[in-house]
Amino acid sequence: MAKVVRFHQTGGPEVLQIGDESVPAPAAGEVQIKVSAIGLNRAEAMFRSGRYLEAPQLPARLGYEAAGTITAIGEGVGGFAVGDAVSTVPSFSMSQYGVYGELVNVPASAAVKHPPSLSWEQAAAVWMQYVTAYGALVEIADLKAGEYVLIPAASSSVGIAAVEIANLLGAIPIALTRFGAKRDRLLELGAKQVIATEEQDLVEEVKRITAGAGARVVFDPVGGPTISKLAEASAQHGIIFQYGALSPEPTPLPLFILLAKQLTVRGYILFELSTDPQRLELAKGFINEGLVSGHLKPVIAKTFPLEQIVEAHRYLESNQQIGKIVVTV
Repeated sequence: MAKVVRFHQTGGPEVLQIGDESVPAPAAGEVQIKVSAIGLNRAEAMFRSGRYLEAPQLPARLGYEAAGTITAIGEGVGGFAVGDAVSTVPSFSMSQYGVYGELVNVPASAAVKHPPSLSWEQAAAVWMQYVTAYGALVEIADLKAGEYVLIPAASSSVGIAAVEIANLLGAIPIALTRFGAKRDRLLELGAKQVIATEEQDLVEEVKRITAGAGARVVFDPVGGPTISKLAEASAQHGIIFQYGALSPEPTPLPLFILLAKQLTVRGYILFELSTDPQRLELAKGFINEGLVSGHLKPVIAKTFPLEQIVEAHRYLESNQQIGKIVVTV
C-alpha cells in the first residue's frame, strides 16, 4: 500500500485527496519508482481544473515529474537496475499515469538517470522546464549569440530555464514580469533586462533595449490579448512560440503585424520532443551537460510535504513563486 493523490471531480486545489492504494507491479515496458520528490507544474493545475489539453478520467491521478529510486522493473526493460536514482520526463498521458504518490509506475522511456550531484528536489525540477525551453530556443529557433529573446512569465520554472539556456548560448534574455517586485531576483538569475509589463510600456521598452530592432524570438506561455504587443516587439521575420494558455482571455491573431513583419507564430509543447526518442536524446545530452557544468541549475521556490498537496497547489496558483515548487515524499 502507498499514499496516492487523486481527484474525483474537477475544480480548485481542494479537490485533491490523498488515499492509500495498492500499487501493482510494473507492467511490460514500465519501471516502478519509490518517489522522494515531486515537481509541480501549471499543466497539472489545469488538468485538475478541467482546462488542459486532455480531459481527466475520474477519479484521476496527476503529475508529470518525480525523482526517486527504482524498486522494480517490468518485462522487456533494459538499461536500468533496482536501486537506480532516476527522474521522470513528461512524455506520457496523465490519463494513464500520474506521479503524485509514494510509489508509482511510469513508462521506462520516461525515466532518466540524472547527474548524481542533484538533490532529489532539484532532480524533480529538471525535465519539464529544460526540455520545454531547449526544444523551442535551441532545436527549433536555433537561437544565436547576441540575439534577443523575450520571455514572458519569466519567474516561472520554464521562464528561468529559458533565461539560463539563452545565457548559455550567448543570447540576450529579456525577462517579462507583471510587476517590478521580482525584478532584482530575475536579474540575479541571469536576465539581462527586465520589463514590468503592468508598469512599463512593453513595446517601447523592447525598442529601447534592442535599438529598434525588436526580439527575434518570443517564448510565451500566456497567450491572451498581449500577443499583439509581443508581435509589435518582435523583430522582422521573428518567431513567437505559444507554448501555453495561462490567460483566460481569447488570443486574437494580430494579422496585420504578422504580415508586415512576416512573423511566424508557432504552437509548441514539449511532447513533440519528449515523445520522439531521437530528439529527446539530444535534449537530454544538452541538459545533462548544462547541469554538470553548472550553467543550468534548477531554482526551487518552495517545498511542501506530500500531506500539504492542497496548499502546494494553492501556492502554485498564487503567482508568488520564483522557480519550481517541489513536494517532498
